[in-house]
Amino acid sequence: MKQLLPPVLREEPQFARLFAGHTLSVLGDRIAMVALPFAVLAIGGSMADVGLVAAAGLVPMLLFTLAGGVWADRFPRHRIMLLSDLVRCVVQGAVAVLLLTGHAQVPYLVGLMMLFGTADAFFAPAATGLLPLLVSTERLREANALRGVVQSAALVVGPALAGGLVALAGPGGALAVDAVSFALSAAFLARLHPRAGAAAEQGADGSFLAQLREGWSQVRSRSWVWSGMAAMGVYHVVVLPSIFVLGPVLAEREWDGAKGWAIVTAAFGVGAVVGDLWAYRLRPARPLAFGAVALAVASCQAVIIGGAPNVLVVAALEAVTGVGVSVFFVLWETSLQVHIPEHALSRVSSYDFLLSSGLMPLGLVVAGPVADAAGLRPTLYVMSAVGVAASLLLLAVPAVRHLTDRAEPEHDPKADGEPLPA
Repeated sequence: MKQLLPPVLREEPQFARLFAGHTLSVLGDRIAMVALPFAVLAIGGSMADVGLVAAAGLVPMLLFTLAGGVWADRFPRHRIMLLSDLVRCVVQGAVAVLLLTGHAQVPYLVGLMMLFGTADAFFAPAATGLLPLLVSTERLREANALRGVVQSAALVVGPALAGGLVALAGPGGALAVDAVSFALSAAFLARLHPRAGAAAEQGADGSFLAQLREGWSQVRSRSWVWSGMAAMGVYHVVVLPSIFVLGPVLAEREWDGAKGWAIVTAAFGVGAVVGDLWAYRLRPARPLAFGAVALAVASCQAVIIGGAPNVLVVAALEAVTGVGVSVFFVLWETSLQVHIPEHALSRVSSYDFLLSSGLMPLGLVVAGPVADAAGLRPTLYVMSAVGVAASLLLLAVPAVRHLTDRAEPEHDPKADGEPLPA
């Protein structure tokens, strides 16, 4: 049986433990992703309230992600992730109790989602920085692809489970399952024993601000990093609100509510699984240039939701965008882990999350009012037009076109000829 496992799971036992916990946690998150918007609508919330609650979970990214990156380069990354899982377990449990007892109100959900987002802000940079301490360099792309397979497969399984759970126990029951998944993930993280990182071996010298500046110097001195972050920022701020806010609203109006939206998200998940499996084998000579094209495909999500004639056509085309999303993020994360020095990786990742996911609340809050004023479908069309253009502009950056999959020599930020423009 063991021989049937992918080599990275057989040969990297520490990663296998992380992978098991990650699988359970992501499945719970995918259930919650479907349940939460309909929980807001079920307690009488408006389209703007759906966006507000979704944004509340991401606002702390603006406040705490950079601190999370510094901490993850100073302290054991798996311990930070463990604490984050425990906090998120408590928060989701509280949300479930409020919904199940009939005491949920939009302000309560906003406050709890802000706590959830704070824990998320510390988890994400630590997770990116932890992987090179668990997996050999030649297995990083495979490890990222397998984690992506779980995230994508959960988009298929999660909505189906969410639909059943919401039907049987309401949105509160679905969110209770997410709370349990965080507890199980924490149990696996508690058993990890990664090798010491460079910061731990050398000592984490310098003030908080000095370490923050060092992380930024690693970003601004590499044009492929800051331009890639900019393109992802557009994707998260402009395109993804079509998934988190406007898509569920359109589903509620025209596609039989949660059932129709579950079909779309499940189809996207199928495509994303295909993309991750492809990325497991994929070895493009210029990974980030390939990824830029994949991100352009992914950015078509909004126009598909607004323009396809029925839910089945939407689902089929969203599956294609799922391939693009998965391929891009596997190639992007692996490029960071290969080319950024390990001692600064979590700080660079924190800027990555800040400039992409951390700015997404802006789009989530604005999407509803803009759609109310300009119309739901015209807003979706413009979202994709902007996202595709930003993705293809990446190909104009020489460092993006020329980046290989091999580690670069130790980088001196002051010596790079392509700094962030003033």
